[in-house]
Amino acid sequence: MSLFPDAHKVIDALKARGLKLALVTNGEAQLQRAKISRFDLAGRFDHVQIEGEHGFGKPEERAYQHAMQALGFGPSETWMVGDNLEWEVVAPQRLGIYAVWHDHAGRGLPSGTTARPDLIIRVLSELIPALEAISA
Repeated sequence: MSLFPDAHKVIDALKARGLKLALVTNGEAQLQRAKISRFDLAGRFDHVQIEGEHGFGKPEERAYQHAMQALGFGPSETWMVGDNLEWEVVAPQRLGIYAVWHDHAGRGLPSGTTARPDLIIRVLSELIPALEAISA
């Protein structure tokens, strides 16, 4: 297991722009905390939310709501970025969250899917110009 090559650079660039960031992950607490520590992620996020610590996770609505509340933002001010179409696109969109699908494999949307991401990226660094475009 490894980070995407541009992960730290992009996270740090987003933080430098003054954005509030949450890491929302599913899984057992100890295992996820070990990954977060190994990849030096905790200090890069304003809020770290692990399913095993909270008793709920994606795609439950309260997982997204809890993260937004922790950061002090509502759905119209929130972007969810991830590679799972159900957890990071469909479920967040039901709440009015802007959903970015990270198609890191470059396969495109699976045939027959009803998911329609607001934005599709191949590499995380594509988030920077996307954010700049909406703030211009």
